[in-house]
Amino acid sequence: MQLFDTQTRRLKTVEPRDGKVYGFYCCGPTVYGPAHIGNFRTFVLQDVFRRTLEMDGVKTMHVRNITDVDDKTIRGSLAAGQTLKDFTEGWKVKFHHDCDALGCLAPHVEPSAVEHIPHQIKMIEELVAKEHAYQSDDQSVYFKISSDSEYGKLSRLDERELNLGATQNQRADSDEYEKDSIADFVLWKTRREEDGDNFWESPWGQGRPGWHLECSAMIREYLGETFDLHSGGVDLVFPHHENEMAQSRCACGGEFAGHWFHITHLMVDGGKMSKSLGNLYTLNDLEKKGYTPAEVRYVLIGAHYRKQLNFTLDSLHAAREALHKLSQLELKLKEQAGGIEVLKAEELSQVEELGVFTKAFEKLKHDLNTQAAIGELFTQLRTVSKLSLEDAKLSYQGLHVLLYALGLDLPKPELVPDAPEEVLLLAQKRWEAKQAQDWAAADDLRNQILSVGWIVKDSKEGFDLIPQ
Repeated sequence: MQLFDTQTRRLKTVEPRDGKVYGFYCCGPTVYGPAHIGNFRTFVLQDVFRRTLEMDGVKTMHVRNITDVDDKTIRGSLAAGQTLKDFTEGWKVKFHHDCDALGCLAPHVEPSAVEHIPHQIKMIEELVAKEHAYQSDDQSVYFKISSDSEYGKLSRLDERELNLGATQNQRADSDEYEKDSIADFVLWKTRREEDGDNFWESPWGQGRPGWHLECSAMIREYLGETFDLHSGGVDLVFPHHENEMAQSRCACGGEFAGHWFHITHLMVDGGKMSKSLGNLYTLNDLEKKGYTPAEVRYVLIGAHYRKQLNFTLDSLHAAREALHKLSQLELKLKEQAGGIEVLKAEELSQVEELGVFTKAFEKLKHDLNTQAAIGELFTQLRTVSKLSLEDAKLSYQGLHVLLYALGLDLPKPELVPDAPEEVLLLAQKRWEAKQAQDWAAADDLRNQILSVGWIVKDSKEGFDLIPQ
């Protein structure tokens, strides 16, 4: 498998550095409210990445954290009159429910920030001892970015001709700050009145860790000082991932992530998604409008992960139709293959011959091109009836390799009777007339088809016949 690497700006081969298990870390949700479809585009595409690797025979170790202490969770818990634990637990349960509905595999490890505060304190102690961090006059501890000569390599800040040495007196003590602000960032936030009872003891007094530190500590605990891949939304490249990389390298001395996989934002109706515009959708919002999680997932994977996806309600209508077409394809292919059963997931990962779907899987393995892989699935709609029994058997399992990799749960197929031979001949003649731009003949043939009780529906690849 080949995948674009944010740091080197080129495609790199995806393979376990230890030759055994591919370990990757995904920045998980901050559990202060329901995740929206923009969040889930990232999580769903990370799921497709993992599934594709596993279908390619690669064993994975998927770690995704839960952020259950930061500015947002503390504000939310105090406003709700709940303890931080009770407040975040409720939203964590909701997140898991939505992930299950969208067909996302659970990570192998899902650590929480609160559970790993001792690990974070240890890392801060190491950074202070190595003079990469210092306690300021406000008693908080900050990472000194001028002490790291590699700072800015991931996000290409060095190309912006910024003088890191001039930033020593600029500090950011908020978990989220201006995206273009180059500042020493907080590792340990001293206790403040607005934090309520949410504080822990440390060598620097009462307080809590900064947001950037948690991932570094948990990555070290579960994947080591050097690991295969780190992933998240493209908005995390700077400052979050840049800061993670700096503090981990300086504390641990390892290489940190060997590969960086970032997913681009989505738009809604051609514009930015925001609560004020009324276009910030959660899964619940869309289900109330009558759409299924499977249809939402289909739309979220419909564009290449490095391109913006324009999410619309019309695209959900198209997804419904597409999933039903795939159901028909699966049904016809099963009949052509003699009614064989689908292999289990662990058996599908051992399948080497994918029949007519080999090209689709290759497209998925080339920079996780979900859009091209789905397109290739539909190009095979009209080849099924021409396959030999042996090719149909291979292709049937090959189709399910693709469906598993994409995480697509198909609706129950609607049984549509096959069109009579004479109707098929009329439809084929009409298609040929259209290709020749003989519109009068095409219209006449459409009317003949209608007169015998069938509707012809065109697509880019050809046509479908539907009984009236």
